[in-house]
Amino acid sequence: MEGKASLLDNMIGVGDMVLLEPLSEDSFLENLKKRFDHNEIYTYIGSVVISVNPYRSLPIYTPEKVEEYRNRNFYELSPHIYALADEAYRSLRDQDKDQCILITGESGAGKTEASKLVMSYVAAVCGKGQEVNKVKEQLLQSNPVLEAFGNAKTVRNDNSSRFGKYMDIEFDFKGDPLGGVISNYLLEKSRVVKQPRGERNFHVFYQLLSGASDETLKKLKLDRDVSKYNYLCLDSASVSGVDDAANFRTVRNAMQIVGFMEDEVQSVLQLVAAVLKLGNIEFKPESRSNGLDESRVKDKNDLKEMCELLGIEQSVLERAFSYRTVEAKSEKVSTTLNVAQAYYARDALAKNLYSRLFSWMVTRINGSIKAQAKTRHKVMGVLDIYGFEIFEDNSFEQFIINYCNEKLQQIFIELTLREEQEEYIREGIEWTNIEYFNNAVICDLMENNQNGILAMLDEECLRPGTVTDETFLDKLNTICAEHQHFESRLSKNSKFLTDHSLPHNCFRIQHYAGKVLYRVEGFVDKNNDLLYRDLSQAMYKANHNLIKQLFPEGSPAKINLKRPPTAGFQFKASVGTLMRNLQTKNPNYIRCIKPNDKKASHIFTESLVCHQVRYLGLMENVRVRRAGYAFRQAYEACLERYKMLCKKTWPHWKGPARQGVEVLMADLKVPPEEYSYGRSKIFIRNPRTLFFLEERRRQCLQDLAALIQKIYRGWKCRRQFLLMKKSQVVVAAWYRRYAQEKKYKKIKHATTVMQSYARGWQARKLLRQLKHQKRCEEAATTIAAYWHGTQARTELRQLKEEARNKHAVSVIWAGWQGTKARRELRRLKEEARRKHAVAVIWAYWQGLKVRREYRKFFRANAGRKIYNFTVQRIIQKYFLNLRKNLPSMSPIDKSWPTRPYSFLDGVHTELRRIFHLWRCKKYRSQFTEEKKAVYEEKLEASELFKDKKALYPSSVSQSFKGDYLEINKNPKYQKLHSAVDEKVLLADTISKINRANGKGTPRIFLLTKKSVVLADQKTGQVKASVPLLDLASVSVSKQSDGFFALKLKEGSASAVKGDFLLSSERLIEIITKLYRLSAANAERVPLSVDISDEFLVQFKNDKVCVKFIQGSPRNGNSASCKRKNNRLLEVSVPSTP
Repeated sequence: MEGKASLLDNMIGVGDMVLLEPLSEDSFLENLKKRFDHNEIYTYIGSVVISVNPYRSLPIYTPEKVEEYRNRNFYELSPHIYALADEAYRSLRDQDKDQCILITGESGAGKTEASKLVMSYVAAVCGKGQEVNKVKEQLLQSNPVLEAFGNAKTVRNDNSSRFGKYMDIEFDFKGDPLGGVISNYLLEKSRVVKQPRGERNFHVFYQLLSGASDETLKKLKLDRDVSKYNYLCLDSASVSGVDDAANFRTVRNAMQIVGFMEDEVQSVLQLVAAVLKLGNIEFKPESRSNGLDESRVKDKNDLKEMCELLGIEQSVLERAFSYRTVEAKSEKVSTTLNVAQAYYARDALAKNLYSRLFSWMVTRINGSIKAQAKTRHKVMGVLDIYGFEIFEDNSFEQFIINYCNEKLQQIFIELTLREEQEEYIREGIEWTNIEYFNNAVICDLMENNQNGILAMLDEECLRPGTVTDETFLDKLNTICAEHQHFESRLSKNSKFLTDHSLPHNCFRIQHYAGKVLYRVEGFVDKNNDLLYRDLSQAMYKANHNLIKQLFPEGSPAKINLKRPPTAGFQFKASVGTLMRNLQTKNPNYIRCIKPNDKKASHIFTESLVCHQVRYLGLMENVRVRRAGYAFRQAYEACLERYKMLCKKTWPHWKGPARQGVEVLMADLKVPPEEYSYGRSKIFIRNPRTLFFLEERRRQCLQDLAALIQKIYRGWKCRRQFLLMKKSQVVVAAWYRRYAQEKKYKKIKHATTVMQSYARGWQARKLLRQLKHQKRCEEAATTIAAYWHGTQARTELRQLKEEARNKHAVSVIWAGWQGTKARRELRRLKEEARRKHAVAVIWAYWQGLKVRREYRKFFRANAGRKIYNFTVQRIIQKYFLNLRKNLPSMSPIDKSWPTRPYSFLDGVHTELRRIFHLWRCKKYRSQFTEEKKAVYEEKLEASELFKDKKALYPSSVSQSFKGDYLEINKNPKYQKLHSAVDEKVLLADTISKINRANGKGTPRIFLLTKKSVVLADQKTGQVKASVPLLDLASVSVSKQSDGFFALKLKEGSASAVKGDFLLSSERLIEIITKLYRLSAANAERVPLSVDISDEFLVQFKNDKVCVKFIQGSPRNGNSASCKRKNNRLLEVSVPSTP
């Protein structure tokens, strides 16, 4: 395996601040800056990760990096957020320990990106599979939705989270994600109605106006111009590098993946549009007879459009902006609202509407991503929450945020110390008490149930009489004046009453991160978070399902005169629940730091970073870790790293690892007080000892490298020499072979030449002998030939003389015979000439007689004869042409020769019919019995569905196969085949529609001669068996869908659970076979097939209407079923072109 750089190898600065020497604030900052300048943005403090925002993309989050850190020890590689995520995930998977990852830091420090990186790493290293990938995708896609509705552009961060988020990701025993649960804390809803200069409202408002289509904006009654809405800040409406339109499309897609229905998305957008419209409502004073001013709406157009969006009566909401009803026991008092109170009511409604919408969306996302299994799950929590805030003007929001950070710091110190103490006890090391600042006294000042600031704020909000921010400050000065961490102008802890840094309307708290000055203005109102009951009741009267869910207290049946809990009380309870949740898990910390306020890369502002280091308590964390032993390492890893420093342990130590480490430390003469032996680790007290070991190791590695080089060079030279020696032997052997081969060829050639000369002499001698013998034989033959020739010529002359005499006789006889023949020929010709003349004269006479007779007959019947002759010739020609142009023998060939004359129309049509019947008979005679049965079924299907069902034309070209699953051959269905005794006529996979949600469940559909069987697709277990005698009818729609209902006879045994609503692509074949089986059964009437776009289905005791409409289904071109209510299932069928 390729070697990777560890924490101690080739370090830039110090990778773990615990090893920093000397330790001071300046050296801490210098180390951070040095690593930041070299793109090392991650640094450890023990197991805590410090992350400095680089404000640019770095190539350290690639899939290769994920694989590099996967299943590796935390300190094995250089610091990275993936190392912490992998450590947490492996502890959860292998050790069954619930984990939590706490990400803190101020706005712009990169907390949100850090949480995304943790979630993406866990998603990358956990298991794969369709369901697992779906869960991972939903968990990851929940981020864009929450960012759009909960993040905004601030002066410090273009994508600042304006709410705290805690996500529990649930895993099964294998480490695969099952789901998650999201908790949100303190959404900054005041941003909805007002934003500081240079900041924006929440992203979703700008994304909606930029990315929605013109048609959508028209439905929402919105305009793209941002300047037309009072709630949107104009000086920073657009952000450089941010495409709101593209982000809107991303959010819409993410909402669909997470599980939002289309009507839910539209409802959410309507509420967002309503908030924008609400900000444009303005009021004017109107004097009354009693001298008091009453508020009235200036321009009712925006009010009207908002009411139309939410389905509220305009008069009801207009009255709620003008009057307030106060109920006390049985009395009701109605008071008018002035203009200032009307604006307060408007803004309160906008803030409540948006914050409740955000909480509903979190709940809705939880409903989609929550794990379905009820068994115990392993949990990894990711906390992305605002960091400590110190502004020039700090109000109630900063007080609440800093209270949460005090609690997180308290649990951080407690869990860090507890982790240290547990490790010391586990390793058998003596535990020494560590002095540190305990901020429990500050937490008590803020959260004490009796004298705490939150408790006094609640008490002040609930008491009768005049309640103002000044009375609240007076109460603080009275009760908290003696507290050492509280200061005000009237408290004893303030140095001087004339201290101008502490105004009269402010108080100061000494937090663990420093002093923070809070202005009490708005504390009471923001804590009350009051929404007039008239507005809640007006919202509940809206004809909008989501609005009713968001304002349940507006229901007349749930009137509660008790004041709702304050914002501080709710947040305190939420933080308490969060702390208890975190204490049950193993913590992992990521401290995010912002390097500069310019949001620019390569800039490191030391004063800003120093401020964050202080309020994050990082120096305190280092001191806690260094109070005992600064460094610890397992014996095996320590021995493996430093074994080359001792001759006894190098190169291999054969004993236990601890003994090897003891021998190593003794050989290096390290003072015993500098280290201690635990059960599985060695603990090193001072970083200098570790650096000493590293320096010795570096020197030893150099010596080992020189030794390895020397050995390698010697081995290389020896190898080269041996190779050359071997080559010389091979070359010599090849040369000797070549020389011997050349000598052998030379001797062989000389021998061949001598042999050829000897053989040539022998051959020539033999040739001379053969030639002499041949000449003697040829001389005797020539003499004999001449003698025989002479005898033959003599005999020939005799024969020729005899033949000549015979020929002369023959010639004379032939001449005489010829003369006789010519005489006879002349006689016969003369006789024939006389007979021909007689015949010609007779023919002329007969013709004359016929012509005379014909002239008499022609005058009476000539027209009829010509007509019959002409017709006969035309018909003869018609039949001849028809024989040449007959169409093919295919029954589906509709061509036929054109008729030449109109009087042949009837004959032409009848011949066409007779020819078609004849070729159909010829075609049928070729059919087998099986093919005849298939065509009979097709004919039956045509009679049932032609011109009645839109799906029928597409089924004509499909053959009726019947057994599509090959249930007799497939071993997967052997159990199912054995459970069915009869022959299976049809086997296919269909969907059984669930009445509860309209979704389909795969089932195996079997049809035999006596019953219909439904079985589970995976296990093959029979779920239902219905005899054909129990079927009453079948209902289908006229559309192109595959839905059909099997209706059972009332009172039959199969009708206990009700009818079956099924869906299949082969609906035509299934119903045709059912109909033929019922028609073939003499014991019952044929099955009734009802074709209608609306029919009733009996589900147990309820009748449900199934209605088919043409629309755009969610799943593309196929029909989809959706439950509208308890009595209606609506099936959306694609529109036919």
